[in-house]
Amino acid sequence: MIRSRNYWSYSAGLAIAWAFALILAVLIRGTEKAQSYVYVFFGFWIGWLSTTIARYIYPPPKIWEAKRRQQ
Repeated sequence: MIRSRNYWSYSAGLAIAWAFALILAVLIRGTEKAQSYVYVFFGFWIGWLSTTIARYIYPPPKIWEAKRRQQ
């Protein structure tokens, strides 16, 4: 089995899960009552975007990278 443990596949999985959750919220509660879920969704993605930017600006130390490659 191929291990796809990287940030981009995890991000894609999160996007699919959020899309599913938002569609369910709209179908069950209606568009007006599901609006609070959309606010939580946007708050989560703002945080996710900031961590993505930080991951590229401040990469992990080389010691961590060497240990990760050994596994």
